[in-house]
Amino acid sequence: MRAVQITGLDGPSALQVVDVDEPVADGSAVVVDVHVAGVTFPEVLQSRGEYQIKPPLPFVPGSEVAGVVRSGPGFTPGQRVAAFPGLGGFAEVAAVSPGAVFPLPDAVSFEAGAALPMNYLTVHFGLVRRGQLRKGETVLVHGAAGGVGTAAVQLASALGARVIAVVSSDDKIATAKAAGADEVVLADGFKDAVKGLTGGRGVDLVVDPVGGDRFTDSLRSLAVEGRLLVIGFTGGEIPQVKVNRLLLNNISVVGVGWGAFWMGRPEYLQEQWADLLPLLEAGKLAPVLGRSFALEDASAALLELDERRATGKVLLRVR
Repeated sequence: MRAVQITGLDGPSALQVVDVDEPVADGSAVVVDVHVAGVTFPEVLQSRGEYQIKPPLPFVPGSEVAGVVRSGPGFTPGQRVAAFPGLGGFAEVAAVSPGAVFPLPDAVSFEAGAALPMNYLTVHFGLVRRGQLRKGETVLVHGAAGGVGTAAVQLASALGARVIAVVSSDDKIATAKAAGADEVVLADGFKDAVKGLTGGRGVDLVVDPVGGDRFTDSLRSLAVEGRLLVIGFTGGEIPQVKVNRLLLNNISVVGVGWGAFWMGRPEYLQEQWADLLPLLEAGKLAPVLGRSFALEDASAALLELDERRATGKVLLRVR
């Protein structure tokens, strides 16, 4: 089968399309014929050896896919699914643990399905479990035109929150609005914009997959007892916090390590999917899709994220 391998740690240029053996159907995994794979920031980090999971070279990256079941326990051959293999998704066939395979409603395309597992389950964990989001609260979302950001905007809105989106440039405003943001502000000067939009009160929850120099102003944008969700650092710099800032308004900085959580509780993935499924079936969750690349152009797909040009979810077309 055709697959993309990371063959070195030189960044996105180290990706190559190769022919490898298909995964063996041993009866314990669900074998999926992959139609579309989602592209995530961890793959960018893996191409440089900067991610916490460091498989031996060469390896096939790709953490999320959508396609059709070939075989495996708990599913019917031909069934449409989304899946979270963790690794091995940038290939024509993937083997996935049954607990990380999710039935895909007929109305949800393979493209949308491939955009769901990593981003939507991460932000569901962040907003619902770690952030304790309540209906009627106000949420500020950084990186709101990217994959994680659009998912956070959409899910927060579906859960009854008012959403203020932060984007880095004017050309990303439409993407954040398409995801369902109530208001969109530019990153430059977002603190003052948030103050104006909330009447000086601040927001209840900040979703931050960016990090970097926005962090301090995000803390300053929180209302009393507000929470800041630390999801990632696509801005490149891991910020530091002076903890005395947390005392001023009784605010909290909350880590969102979705993978670290569910790996010790694998049943949690299916619980999350069961929670999201009614929203999917009702059309309240519809991933905002960005550029789609052929498997041979996987390096260009990663560069789209690495250079922060992505608007919506970046995808790889496998079939």
